[in-house]
Amino acid sequence: AVRYPRGTGPNAVVAREMTALPIGKGVVKREGQRVAILSFGALLQRALGAAETVNATVVDMRFVKPLDEALILQMATQHTLLVTLEENTVMGGAGAAVNEYLAAQGVVIPVLNLGLPDVFLHHGKHGDLLDDCGLSAENIAHTIQQRLQQLQQNNQLAG
Repeated sequence: AVRYPRGTGPNAVVAREMTALPIGKGVVKREGQRVAILSFGALLQRALGAAETVNATVVDMRFVKPLDEALILQMATQHTLLVTLEENTVMGGAGAAVNEYLAAQGVVIPVLNLGLPDVFLHHGKHGDLLDDCGLSAENIAHTIQQRLQQLQQNNQLAG
């Protein structure tokens, strides 16, 4: 199935000239500390909004296949938590691909996968449905803050 979304993309700027897009390369959109949000697809603006609250790095991954493996490794070495964000179900999605890649490389880092639940959603406006799924910028930031607190508590127990 191919899904063609309605409406326009946020902050979409139509380029006058065509330029080559490097296949499989993500772009760092914001530098932050401790947390890196790897955003796949249309949730980039929400990722940037959440990043302002938690001072996170934001990466526009742009591609699921091929993954930008070098950029994922760079983010894993420079941060204490990776967050994947996608407008897709988490199970079997882009975040799962990141998890599989990190595991194959033997990289151990906490990863928080955020996306859509694996259920049928009711009909509604696109933005409202994303908000209902906990994917507003505020909810993303809150979920990240909760995970950071959980990690801190786990480290206190282990120490």
